[in-house]
Amino acid sequence: MGQLLIIVAQIKAKKECAALVETELLKLVEPTRKEEGCLQYDLHQDNQSPELFLIYEKWETKELWLKHRVNDHMARFRKAIECAVDDFVVNEMTVFP
Repeated sequence: MGQLLIIVAQIKAKKECAALVETELLKLVEPTRKEEGCLQYDLHQDNQSPELFLIYEKWETKELWLKHRVNDHMARFRKAIECAVDDFVVNEMTVFP
């Protein structure tokens, strides 16, 4: 079994597209939490800047997270927000023992 993987993704929507991005992100929560290897998937929105979102994910392995990245609901998400986002940063993190 591989090492536990933490993902911290930060998405900055265009101000005029914040509601669209929020709607599309919310569609990801339930199906992602049901995926093999997903231990935690939490969506956050900044209180002062509603166009800023953060996703905190915990996966059993990097391989299972990579599988998640290419599934159907992620493909639909990427297509839906392709012109609505200014910045999308994904950080792969290691948990210290």
